[in-house]
Amino acid sequence: MTALLLASIDFAMACVGLAMLLASVRMFRGPTAQDRVMAMDALYVCAMLAMLLLGMRLGSQLYFEIALLIAVLGFVGSVAMAKFLLRGEVIE
Repeated sequence: MTALLLASIDFAMACVGLAMLLASVRMFRGPTAQDRVMAMDALYVCAMLAMLLLGMRLGSQLYFEIALLIAVLGFVGSVAMAKFLLRGEVIE
C-alpha cells in the first residue's frame, strides 16, 4: 500500500469516528424518539464503515464479513424500531 492510501484511510477513519461521536450525542440528547432512531441508524452505518476501513487498512477479509453482519442486524433493528414507533408493537 502506498503512503497516500494509508493516509487517506486514516483520515477517513478519523471522520467516521467523529461522525460516530456526533451520532452518539444525538442518540443520548435527542428530544424525540424519532431523533434517537435516526441517530442509531447513523451509528450502525458508521460502525459498518469503520469495519470496512479497518479491513482495508489491515488487509483482512474478516472485517468485511463483520461489516456485512452489522449491516444486516442494523437494518433489522431499524425496521423493528420504526414499526414500534408507528404502531406501538413489533410482533402482530
